[in-house]
Amino acid sequence: MLKALIFDVDGTLADTEGAHRDAFNAAFRDAGLRWHWSEAMYTKLLEVSGGKERIRHYWQLADPAGAAAPGAGATVAATVDAIHALKTRHYDRLASGGRLGLRPGILRLIREAQAARLAVAIATTTTPANIDALLRTPLGSDWRGLFRAVCDAGTAAAKKPAPDVYHAALAALGLPAADCLAFEDSANGLLAARAAGIPTLVTPTVYTRGQRFDGALLRLDHLGEVDLAALRRWHAGAPMQAHWRRP
Repeated sequence: MLKALIFDVDGTLADTEGAHRDAFNAAFRDAGLRWHWSEAMYTKLLEVSGGKERIRHYWQLADPAGAAAPGAGATVAATVDAIHALKTRHYDRLASGGRLGLRPGILRLIREAQAARLAVAIATTTTPANIDALLRTPLGSDWRGLFRAVCDAGTAAAKKPAPDVYHAALAALGLPAADCLAFEDSANGLLAARAAGIPTLVTPTVYTRGQRFDGALLRLDHLGEVDLAALRRWHAGAPMQAHWRRP
């Protein structure tokens, strides 16, 4: 029986990746770096979970000798931290004021779940600051009150595709995986949720639509036509309408 909805954040609650890319590029300019992530480059970089991890990975591609030079480790780590701090400030500016609206159907599903007394949770590997920047306008400054559990980058040691953050969410909810439904937009997110045993519905973005989603309960363009009743039927194994099926 479906008892909880667990949402990823970036790309799932809102289509944020374009704003993240703009924030990274602004941070690079501030730091005096001649780096620029195109949409195609960022699409590939999204295969690496975590902003700092993404910066470090790109550094190794752009300047492998410098990143791997003897004694460079501490300098690389400090520089990555500084760039990421700049990026976070730029993202907060871009996300504040409701500029990044929630994806279709998200707010309605959260409200329907509340009315039906289903738990709603967040399982993401983004930072608490990024979550607050995104949600404080569309959901209000007390947005945390809408969620039974908020598990983020500070909750789990390993990031997606590791299932750690989903295990943390299940523990916080006090529910078995089979009683939950996860919502993701990426292959790494799907792998993480499925490794925790949670049935998963995927709504890709322009950055992730080319990824493989084997094992997903369903793949949809968005949740605009989906209500809680349909989710309950699908979670229980009922057949899905043909026009909602995706290859």
